Amino acid sequence: DILNFDFSSNSLEGPLSLDIGNLKAVVEINLSRNNLSSDMPATIGGLISLKTLSLAYNKLDVASLEILNLSNNEIYGLIPTSLEKLLYLKELSLSFNKLEGEILRGGPFVNFTAMSFKGNEPLCGSPNLQVPPCKLNKPGKHQKSRKNMLPLVIVLPLSTALIIVVIILALKYKLTKCGKRGLDVSNDGILPSQATLRRLSNLIGMGSFGSVYRARLRDGIEVAVKVFHQECARALKSFEAQCEVMKSIRHPNLVKVISSCSNDDFKALVLEYMPKGSLENCLYSSTCMLDIFQRLNIMIDATSTLEYLYFGHTTPIIHCDLKPISVLLDEDMVAHLSDFEYGMEGQVSTRSDIYGYGIVLMETFTRKKPTDRMFVEELSLKDWVNNLLPISLMEVVDKTLLSGEKKGFVAKEQCVLSILGLAMECAMELPEKRINAKDIVTRLLKIRDTLSK
Repeated sequence: DILNFDFSSNSLEGPLSLDIGNLKAVVEINLSRNNLSSDMPATIGGLISLKTLSLAYNKLDVASLEILNLSNNEIYGLIPTSLEKLLYLKELSLSFNKLEGEILRGGPFVNFTAMSFKGNEPLCGSPNLQVPPCKLNKPGKHQKSRKNMLPLVIVLPLSTALIIVVIILALKYKLTKCGKRGLDVSNDGILPSQATLRRLSNLIGMGSFGSVYRARLRDGIEVAVKVFHQECARALKSFEAQCEVMKSIRHPNLVKVISSCSNDDFKALVLEYMPKGSLENCLYSSTCMLDIFQRLNIMIDATSTLEYLYFGHTTPIIHCDLKPISVLLDEDMVAHLSDFEYGMEGQVSTRSDIYGYGIVLMETFTRKKPTDRMFVEELSLKDWVNNLLPISLMEVVDKTLLSGEKKGFVAKEQCVLSILGLAMECAMELPEKRINAKDIVTRLLKIRDTLSK
């Protein structure tokens, strides 16, 4: 039986198949960053073992939701008024949670009975719902309660990204108090306590290991907080590895870990915030245009970090998960590696990292994902590049790199040819034939110097 199902960032399109309901034993599903559309299938409600579901960054329609069952969880706070906007909602179960405050009366709530809310003792409202009447609040009291609540894990607007946060947290994503090792953060960001962690709302990224939120320290410094999925064994292993390894490594192109927060039910890292996002976001954004020098510098930064990890220690440290999404960019477009799985030489090889780096190098200068729909059956990104070079460079390269002024065109063309040739050397089938990180740095610096003349 399948326990973990990760098809994120694969350009999937169309509706979610009803067959997803056949994954009876699945614990984690990640279908984020695709182009899925239409309604969410009702069969997803039959996945009784499911604990983590990520459908962020798709085009799913939540407004037509008809059934919402969040019963028997650890959901705190008031019922958000935005649920009243789900006009097609026919069945709702919020029973046996820890909800409080007044039961809503607008929208579909006029049709729900006491069965939808039983097991939430602090709830109040109409007598026909078998709850006590609500007491009149003193001025400002209700407002304060709203400020401190967990709004049913989020405020459930009609957007796919946030409805996923509802589902994730509703499926037993428990937030509990951290110990003294936590970092003090202002109220508009995060405090390492149960109450404030529930106010994490500024979601900026989601992956198979956890969710990343933007926050601000008391001194005004922005940080990123990565909250790891408790139900995923690989995520917890990644958290422990990152905490251990980051104690001994320091490099300007590694994302800095400011603090960690850990107990039995909650693990998070407070990280240096990267305002420009990831290389993947910049590559495929309609508002961000990376020129040839920026892409070259980003890849030099990345391989310089690999060189440090491989040769700066007695035992080489392996990244294990090189992708454009794990290359983050600061305000000055300087690259920083993140999302390590971490391995030690002997368990895995630096040569596997080099292969991954070669694929990232190809993607950066072709602007083609290895998962692009054009790569089917036996054709891969690497094969496509290899088959067309050097004769058909213009078919391979991201055309924005060689368009515009004719001045310097030949130099740019030769630069891209050299870079893609180097990428092929990184991705050789036989590991022993792959170029090493030191030589990659030397070659890229030479290419940049030639292009600058």
